Amino acid sequence: MADRNISRALSYPDFRWLWVGSLGSSFAMNMQIIARGWLVYTLTSSAMDLAWVTLSFMIPTVAFSLLGGVLADRLPKKIIITSAQTLNCIATVIMGFIIFTDRVNFWDFIWFGFFNGTVLALSMPARQAFVPELIPERLIFTAMALNTTSWNLSRILGPALAGFLIAWVAAGDTSSTYGVGVVYFMIAVLYFISAVTMMMVSRKGISEQAAAQKSALTDMADGLRYVWGNPPVLGLILLSIVPFIFGMPLNTLLPAFNEDILSGGPQDLGLLMSAMGGGAIVGSLMLAWIGEIRHKAAWLIGTCVGWGAFTSAFGLAATVPLAAVLVGFIGFVSAWNMSLNRGLLQMQVDHHMRGRIMSIDMMSHGLMPLGVIPISLIAEAYDVAVALVVAGIAFAIAVTLLAVFSTSVRRVDEEMPAFNRSAKALSGAVEQVQSESR
Repeated sequence: MADRNISRALSYPDFRWLWVGSLGSSFAMNMQIIARGWLVYTLTSSAMDLAWVTLSFMIPTVAFSLLGGVLADRLPKKIIITSAQTLNCIATVIMGFIIFTDRVNFWDFIWFGFFNGTVLALSMPARQAFVPELIPERLIFTAMALNTTSWNLSRILGPALAGFLIAWVAAGDTSSTYGVGVVYFMIAVLYFISAVTMMMVSRKGISEQAAAQKSALTDMADGLRYVWGNPPVLGLILLSIVPFIFGMPLNTLLPAFNEDILSGGPQDLGLLMSAMGGGAIVGSLMLAWIGEIRHKAAWLIGTCVGWGAFTSAFGLAATVPLAAVLVGFIGFVSAWNMSLNRGLLQMQVDHHMRGRIMSIDMMSHGLMPLGVIPISLIAEAYDVAVALVVAGIAFAIAVTLLAVFSTSVRRVDEEMPAFNRSAKALSGAVEQVQSESR
């Protein structure tokens, strides 16, 4: 039976340190989205250049996430995550210095994005696969809710903090790189905090796969065969891919929409991002209650269609208040959808395969360019508002077609298989040892 007590999940020290570290890195990433988007658009005034910077971050996700899954199933997850946050801290300090000294150009954002994307691809599967090793099985959905909440909390406070800092430090000069440089140094501090908190986790996170004598390519192929041979898992992956293709371009084009359509400044952009995060907080916390929800396939499909509809409606908004309300609804349905999807995926996958399956799911993030490029081209040819309306319509149509023609999508709410024997043993050991430590 699922446990809905959120405080009980945080009572496990190892999970608590992992969660705090995730919160710090989430703040860093969301502050960077605002700072990067604002400065790139100030330098280039091109929605397509925003897309290219996003591509530099997303392409490594496709290229290296499967390798990240293999690493998560072979190496200690604690070392992978700590090393990743340390590398991000060092690179961000370098980028902050370049911006602070007013020597930044468009290509600096390209190399920095590629580096960040590579580090994320190699470490995120380990972070996601680590969660079930730190808490009992009955708290899995609650833990997923807390992880999603930490991300969405950072979407509220991170963008607002970055936007107001840029405006305040630069004393109203929005073309100045000084304020953005300060934000990047703050981001480096957050990555450092995330690395330190991971060092406090007592478990190393070593998978039984570590002892297997297989090549990395064989491990990757095993992961792909596992997905193909388990229809509910395949359906969940498909329902993760479509939102990243048609739903996430909104995040990339938001700075352009704010400036070109709403005539807003950095504070308004921070407000829109915070509104999206506020809606998402409510949606993500509902993950703690999904154990009692029936017809999960219908909920996943319905929230995808609603996500597309609100995206189109947002494209028609002409004022900041209306846009903030609509983007808040987008945050709600998107967080609810992704939380339900990730929670089900964690429960469906066998322990020894979890790193690789999380990496395959993460590849859906890297497919975002398949939507960003054509939607950005529409924005260049017409305007950002038209592009977002088209994206929302395409989103709803794609999900509807999957629901009609894909048996795997319709089977995601089949009864979940029990964890394998090793996973159950691990979960019981975690509960016993950590309850004694408390």
